[in-house]
Amino acid sequence: MNNYSECLDIARQELKLAQAALRQDMADYPTPIAGCDEQFNHLLDQSQRVRNALAALEASHFVPTPRKLETGEGIESR
Repeated sequence: MNNYSECLDIARQELKLAQAALRQDMADYPTPIAGCDEQFNHLLDQSQRVRNALAALEASHFVPTPRKLETGEGIESR
């Protein structure tokens, strides 16, 4: 396996651990939860950030490569 692939796997594992810890913290949070509860809102924010990071790791990204050296030229860059 490539070194970067191993790093990405480790990142996924760590993010999933963080996600589980955040879920547990949110489940253990005392009720009632007011809309202005700063600590709980922070947990929600962190949870969203972890979800976004995991989604970014799983998403495939299209990287366009130009077929010509310069815009408007007729010679391809093969």
